[in-house]
Amino acid sequence: MIIEASVTGAFRTILIIIGVLVLLRFIGQFMKTKRNMDEERMFNEQSRRTAQEKKAVSKNYGKTKIIKNSNTQNVEDVDHEELG
Repeated sequence: MIIEASVTGAFRTILIIIGVLVLLRFIGQFMKTKRNMDEERMFNEQSRRTAQEKKAVSKNYGKTKIIKNSNTQNVEDVDHEELG
């Protein structure tokens, strides 16, 4: 088998290599963009949850909650001493 090198064959090979590199770079940029969008979506979701929790906490700030519990074994009496 005789293999001959030609200018058009070498040029074609170089163009194919450049095309593959450009395609790989495009795919890499696309994947990076997708990852950034997913991270931004997760960050926004976390921020929304944090804001909801802050709103709930501030709504109940200073309120006393009475829980009726039939299990009195875990209750501990506390003695109060006057400071003076």
